[in-house]
Amino acid sequence: MTFVRAHVAALLALALTSSAMAESPSDGIVVYNAQHESLTKAWAEAFTQETGIKVTIRQGGDTEMANQLVQEGANSPADVFLTENSPAMALVDQAGLFAPIDADTLAQVPEGFKPADGHWIGIAARSTVFVYNKDLLPADQPPKSLLDLAKPEWKGRWAASPGGADFQAIVGALLQLKGEQVTADWLAGMKENATAIRGNSAAMKAVNAGQIPGAVIYHYYYFGDQAKTGENSKNVTVYYFRNQDPGAFVSVSGGGVLASSKNQKDAQAFIKWVTGKGGQTVLRDGDSFEYAVGVGAESNPKLEPLAKLDAPKVEASTLDSKKVIELMTKANLL
Repeated sequence: MTFVRAHVAALLALALTSSAMAESPSDGIVVYNAQHESLTKAWAEAFTQETGIKVTIRQGGDTEMANQLVQEGANSPADVFLTENSPAMALVDQAGLFAPIDADTLAQVPEGFKPADGHWIGIAARSTVFVYNKDLLPADQPPKSLLDLAKPEWKGRWAASPGGADFQAIVGALLQLKGEQVTADWLAGMKENATAIRGNSAAMKAVNAGQIPGAVIYHYYYFGDQAKTGENSKNVTVYYFRNQDPGAFVSVSGGGVLASSKNQKDAQAFIKWVTGKGGQTVLRDGDSFEYAVGVGAESNPKLEPLAKLDAPKVEASTLDSKKVIELMTKANLL
């Protein structure tokens, strides 16, 4: 009788263990993250709290992580890739490394914020702006177009961060909109006129300090500083180019699921959550000051509405980062 009871107990324990294993979540997903670390951390924590799926974040830059994924290929440990700008997404997509995004997830984001092939999706957006020092540049004298900054009258009067993925995405939009010759000529003018400063925050800080009249950056650097102490933006005004000018380019941050991921269901769930109500609400209520891109989603009320930016139509999936690097190198900007 003792043996029978022991045997039954062992079988019951085995059954309970097997059931628990079947119902327990996976080890979670690994996200290669080139978005701002604080934003993705906020997304990951809220997603895990809601779903129980653990998220491990590996941080890096757009181009750095895209090239790493291409090198790793099918052996990559990554399940998801998030970027600040879309050229890095295009690079990975062209290598055939993304799985198609689920159709119901794609439906959460409008056209213009996702590529036609559906292999990745927009998760947030940022606008190109010209920030200027109110004491050095009268309100009626900002450049009417991004192209004007290559003219002789702008020599020594503006800055940018040419080595960053942000600025290179802006050049990619110019290339797509105006072609190679116009872009090459503009970059030659930039080499003559602009001061190269490493980082958008540093460029805005230099403008604020009166070291240079203006700079081409993304909008959220200003709003982020204003939400803190404002010490690096108190003398700064934000100018929007509008009029579908290349300087009104809106860059799409992307998210994609790696085809090699062994956690496809959880990875797809994460992208769906980020582009859905949960993730887009983080953008509205958080301190990233990036634009929400979900259908019907609201951005932070302090931001100029996306619809009023009058941005040019740019196909995010065909921004040519390799040609941009080639042209910028030829212009001695890199």
